[in-house]
Amino acid sequence: MTATSSRQTGPVPVPVPDAVLFRAACPDCRERFELSACALRLAIGASRRTTFYSFTCPACGSAVRRPAGERIIELLSGGGVRTLRLHTALR
Repeated sequence: MTATSSRQTGPVPVPVPDAVLFRAACPDCRERFELSACALRLAIGASRRTTFYSFTCPACGSAVRRPAGERIIELLSGGGVRTLRLHTALR
């Protein structure tokens, strides 16, 4: 029996059920609804101001952008929401 190295670099994919839904509300039309992970985007920046999640309201079509704290980041990323990491320019 021989051992093989299966080193993987980068993030390890985590299987997420398709049935994961997130509750959200639109600040414009005040409608409440559930969104799947593919309907949300998470951006993680260097500050609170540049860390947010966004989605399009299914009721009125408004683009919604909300701040994301540590707990929201954990829930969204663990639920399969696509994440964009924002980098600052080097000086």
